Amino acid sequence: MPRWSTALTEAGITDATLRRDYDAQRKLVRRFAPQQYFAARLLLPAWLHPSVVAVVAFMHETDERIDAGDPGVRREALSSWEREVRAALDGSPGPGTAGQSLLRALADTTRRHPHVTARVHAFLHGAPVEADWTGFDTEADYQAYIDNYSLPALMLTASLIAPAPEADAEGPFHQGCRALIEAWQRADFLADLSEDAERGRIGIADEELVRHGLTLEGLRAKAEAAMPALGRLVSAQADLAQAALSTSQGLPSLVAASYRPFLRALISVQDLQLQAVRRKGGSLLHGGVRPPITATLGVLARQYLAAKTQQRRSR
Repeated sequence: MPRWSTALTEAGITDATLRRDYDAQRKLVRRFAPQQYFAARLLLPAWLHPSVVAVVAFMHETDERIDAGDPGVRREALSSWEREVRAALDGSPGPGTAGQSLLRALADTTRRHPHVTARVHAFLHGAPVEADWTGFDTEADYQAYIDNYSLPALMLTASLIAPAPEADAEGPFHQGCRALIEAWQRADFLADLSEDAERGRIGIADEELVRHGLTLEGLRAKAEAAMPALGRLVSAQADLAQAALSTSQGLPSLVAASYRPFLRALISVQDLQLQAVRRKGGSLLHGGVRPPITATLGVLARQYLAAKTQQRRSR
């Protein structure tokens, strides 16, 4: 893994204030998304590292601001944040705004990668879906959530490694990313089921609960009698996620060779997550699950060796 200072220099970031701004985002991303952080730092070219952490930090900050309170509070938080973001990208951040360091790094990233500006706006345009989210009535509602919020969030990062960058919104790269995030989001909703149920909103459609004889109230009460039915529901949802993940397997072949180990690692870690969800089954009622650390480190190690081999061949 290259030194962070080296990554900043290779990216052409020499201003001392900007280097501190990017470093603050690096520390944030390493704390809240360690798997994705180390995958990027180990497997992507060093010059991309600062931009990746800037857009991931921005996505996380947006999500945090609209994740608490009733929908009205969340909408107001989003509106205020959107004004700050737009002002920063326009080069005129307001005095005393929260998240100045993040916004300076984000604005600098959009200057280095102009196409990211459209991705930021697309993500903010879809963010009201998350601010208003209280659950899903149907599978169609879930799919709309993916299209309007989850996919634009993923594309903040994916657009940095996209071919040509994302010239065809309906092309194979875009569709592969859509399949990946559908699987990723479904697995995350399953893993977070217990916590989400306590907050009164879960990422499984009501029609699926009814089909399996379950209710949100029963899940919130953590009724032991619900565990067998929940196990069947988890299995059915994991099957859907696995099918989408299989569709995303062709993604690495669509990007430059230097980006392929990173994408292969992301897909493999999501497969590990799905396996962990399946194993826990109805016990997800009592707590979440994450991919096994040893297996995850194994994925990163194998792809790191693949990345080094690719670098030697390209010299």
